[in-house]
Amino acid sequence: MKSGKGKKETEKSASMIDRRERSAYFARREAARVLRTVLRGDARRRAVGSIKSLVYSPSVRNKKGTFALVCQTLKHLPLLKDLLKKTDILKGKWKRQEELIFVVTYDILFGQASVTIGASEKFVLHQKNALESALAHLCAKKNVKHAEDLLLLNNTPNVSKPRYVRVNTLKLDVELALQQLKEAYKVKKDDMVPDLLVLPPGTDLHNHPLVMNGSLFLQGKASSMVAVALMPEPEWEVLDACSAPGNKTVHLAALIEGKGKIIAYELDKKRVKYLEDTVRKSGANNVDVIHGDFLETNIEDPLYSNIRAVLVDPSCSGSGTIAERLDHLLPSYIKGHTSDVDDAERVKKLAAFQRKALAHALSFPAVERVVYSTCSIFKEENEDVIKSVLPLAHSLNFELGTPFPRWPRRGLPVFDGAEHLLRMDPKEDKEGFFIALFVRKSIPSKSEKLSGRRQNPSSHLLGQRPKLKIVKRKRHCPFLKISQMLLYNEMNRLRYLKPSMKN
Repeated sequence: MKSGKGKKETEKSASMIDRRERSAYFARREAARVLRTVLRGDARRRAVGSIKSLVYSPSVRNKKGTFALVCQTLKHLPLLKDLLKKTDILKGKWKRQEELIFVVTYDILFGQASVTIGASEKFVLHQKNALESALAHLCAKKNVKHAEDLLLLNNTPNVSKPRYVRVNTLKLDVELALQQLKEAYKVKKDDMVPDLLVLPPGTDLHNHPLVMNGSLFLQGKASSMVAVALMPEPEWEVLDACSAPGNKTVHLAALIEGKGKIIAYELDKKRVKYLEDTVRKSGANNVDVIHGDFLETNIEDPLYSNIRAVLVDPSCSGSGTIAERLDHLLPSYIKGHTSDVDDAERVKKLAAFQRKALAHALSFPAVERVVYSTCSIFKEENEDVIKSVLPLAHSLNFELGTPFPRWPRRGLPVFDGAEHLLRMDPKEDKEGFFIALFVRKSIPSKSEKLSGRRQNPSSHLLGQRPKLKIVKRKRHCPFLKISQMLLYNEMNRLRYLKPSMKN
């Protein structure tokens, strides 16, 4: 008969095991939901976000466990599909839950979790012998000893890059952030970006208090270089043309020291929410979020008359961040879709939009600096876009500047002046990126502005004049509209009073 102490220890141990199993149970279902979104987006070639962004969204509770399950299931996916096909168990209602079956099968065959709860888990456990037999047969057929050797046949890249974090100087001093992080991590300042810190690869800061409260942003080096390249001055008004999720937007707000104003455009309604959340988290109170199409802004609108700098970071192929986004784990990458006709057509359409966006940015009357950036390695989205707008840029007194002159890798030599452009290489720098800076030598004279008003200078690239569209501006002051309404009503009241009654 067990003693009271021994019984309590047994109960405590059983309770801990039960908690771990329940945590694993929910992690598998969160992983299945993320996996479904990823696979459907990949099949349509329209990803809704990177694997990391989907896993680390607020809706996912067990982020670390879910991320590991998603990555490992994707890594094993070709093998899992082969085994499930050979055993013919993925049918009926289980076919409708195939993402969950993928995750559970991975966990039972290759994971380390103790699986005892869940209908899907019990179903796969019942088929475990058949699955292991199919795995052994496949290893023998491929002439390998272990399942890990089968994975090597896919030859997927393994990219190890430092963990970068940007200090949000609206909330925290760089030196203080460095001091606090040094208490638990090996950390140093970046040699290029003043407010960027570098930590060892694999450092997990997602749940760190400074990240949770917006004092630190998990932002890559290339992404952090963009706002610094634009180099806006305090008191400037700055326009961010394609803003969501907002890391570059709030970086701009920090660079102008919370002064001036940032106008942040975003066309996609769902991404507007991400943008607003980022702005709120950063503590920036000088950002106006506009849900609308940047290409439809009227450059003659007084709202934009004082815009001094524009950031154009448009939608792109993302070809420079395949490894960071974990795209190499997706079925389309494994099948070699990166060079097919569909992708070439997609890049062509993206480049057409990118040219329009950049041309429109250069056309604002008071703009002095414009930065164009992509996370693409394709010439069509980078040097070719810049070359196409150079005649317009020169006519408006712009010239190419040289962002980060000490950076060794510059633009491809496809036109005179390409050496001013900045490139990052996926092999050398662990990601591909592109930055171009336009600097205005002088603002056009009043007569030039008047003549320019007859037609938008970028209309030949836009294909038509931008449509006028009233967009709803998201402001942080809830009483602004009420105040405007009261003032309007009072003016109307006074308008109809007799002169003697106005006094």
